[in-house]
Amino acid sequence: MSSIAVPGAAAAPRRAWHTDLPVLLVAVCWGASYLAAKDIVTARTVLAVLVLRFALAVPVLAVTGRRALRALTGAQWRGAALLGLILSGIFLLETYGVVRTSATNAGLIISLTMIFTPLAEAAVTRTRPTPAFLGAALLSVLGVVLLTQGGGVTRPSSGDLLMLLAALARTVHVLAMSRTRAVQGAAALPLTTVQLGASVAVFALLSALSGTPAPWTVAADLGARDWAGLLFLAVLCTVFAFFVQMWAVRRTSPSRVGLLLGTEPLWAAATGIALGGERLGTLGLAGGALVLAGTAWGRRAAG
Repeated sequence: MSSIAVPGAAAAPRRAWHTDLPVLLVAVCWGASYLAAKDIVTARTVLAVLVLRFALAVPVLAVTGRRALRALTGAQWRGAALLGLILSGIFLLETYGVVRTSATNAGLIISLTMIFTPLAEAAVTRTRPTPAFLGAALLSVLGVVLLTQGGGVTRPSSGDLLMLLAALARTVHVLAMSRTRAVQGAAALPLTTVQLGASVAVFALLSALSGTPAPWTVAADLGARDWAGLLFLAVLCTVFAFFVQMWAVRRTSPSRVGLLLGTEPLWAAATGIALGGERLGTLGLAGGALVLAGTAWGRRAAG
């Protein structure tokens, strides 16, 4: 997720919690989203659920930002749509991944994006990462290896590997966002709306071509609990999360917002263990701790 720096927007320390609390709630929602998706989705309904989730969210964003959407140039529309293709790949990898692994593993492995992105940026710009950052990266990778061995020494599951690919895809998306000239200067709201709209189109096309259950068929079969989970993903994890970020970066520093959102893997592990009944085992607990320590260290080293 990208942030917009606004000069002079830092909140007074005694009022900072007014801004911090909603941002922290977004991190909690994102962390819980892995378990929510796991409860709703099966391997056959991934595409249908993704269509439903974002078809509920995109109209809200489009209506809210209709003036900004009309202000986009043709090049900006095309650039945002291209970024949307990458974004659709991220959601596909994440959702198929969480079906095949635990919500705890999913949330912790995806946090490697915070390590992969600076490493990729260093490779692109031909700059050498600091020894401290390389140490953080190695610590995080070791953590993932241990995390996937929580039940004993086994091969990582296909879901673990898909989440690792999703973390790499997120890195590609971040780099593309920062280097696609066509979208430079575009406001965050219409840019996000076009990307999510392009993603919905990809999911709908794949659903029609793959022979998996149609979105309306899946929607008709959802129970009350499933609908609650789907609305949680659409309303809180997508619409609410986006608007809180937009609101927060105008009242505090982007780095503070990023730090709070960086607690997402903690909440993923907490909800997976407390609400999902997941167990990591000794190796898994050690691995999870190393991932969290490595990504936190990497954030400081990269900053």
